[in-house]
Amino acid sequence: MAPQKTITTAAWIGLGLMGLFWGGSFLAIELMLRDMPFETLVALRVSGGAIALWTYVFLARLELPRSPKIWFAFLIIGGINVAAPFSFISWGQQYITSSLAGILNATTAIFGPLVAALLFADERLGARKLAGVILGFFGVATIIGLDAIRAFDLTSAGQMALIAASLCYAFGAALARMHLTEMPLEVSAAGMITGAAVFMVPTALINHGWPQFATFSHTTLGAWAYVSLISTGLAYLLLFRVIKSAGSGNATLVTLGIVPVSVILGAVVLGETLAHTTYIGFGFLALGLLVIDGRLLRRMRHLGRRKTA
Repeated sequence: MAPQKTITTAAWIGLGLMGLFWGGSFLAIELMLRDMPFETLVALRVSGGAIALWTYVFLARLELPRSPKIWFAFLIIGGINVAAPFSFISWGQQYITSSLAGILNATTAIFGPLVAALLFADERLGARKLAGVILGFFGVATIIGLDAIRAFDLTSAGQMALIAASLCYAFGAALARMHLTEMPLEVSAAGMITGAAVFMVPTALINHGWPQFATFSHTTLGAWAYVSLISTGLAYLLLFRVIKSAGSGNATLVTLGIVPVSVILGAVVLGETLAHTTYIGFGFLALGLLVIDGRLLRRMRHLGRRKTA
């Protein structure tokens, strides 16, 4: 039986930092959408991130892969793990708030363990994880609500787009573990983000032409710098480190940390409010993620044994 992947202290620190970085990206996306279509937003985000990462790779004189298979993997995984979910999120945020987008993005931590259990022997889905997944799905159903399914509109479609993004992240993280963790992690991140840019830059240029930088506000430019350098470049460096040490399923737990950041920023900066059922649903989702992780349950059992001893 393969030894199971666990989350080390260093991996938890990485997850916390990624949660902070990606939590802020939902606000930045909301601000950028005021000045540009979502395809242009994603193209600017990934191209800026790719330039920053390759600059680091070349300054550090890291060895580049020579196998065509690796470069093909960069392209495919960049499309699945970056271009597609970034596009789903940016499109969806045209119709739902940044706070709700951050909450729905947390479903990545439900799909991630499911996909990892199917693909990796050291990330099995036992009874505890299965119970956590069921709780998580119940939370998602509470957040979205049956009314949204019955009366399907753009708001409902925006929510579904965030769920689609989560599925992309779950499969993309697994593919990244399979193909991109046996080389310098900075090269893996740079190659994957570049793969996304190969898809998104031509798409944006064909559909909307060259970005009108002169019309962008200082807020938009600052948001672009943030999503490119911090929530794309730096965050994906951390992601590869966590995937390598803790596994792809555990890495997707980062989305739980994204939620409070996106909700607080949405409320403070944009004045967003959410229905009470959204918070109830997130409570079930968070409980499911705690059950999947298992540490809190083990600690409670340990304390119970000490009291009865």
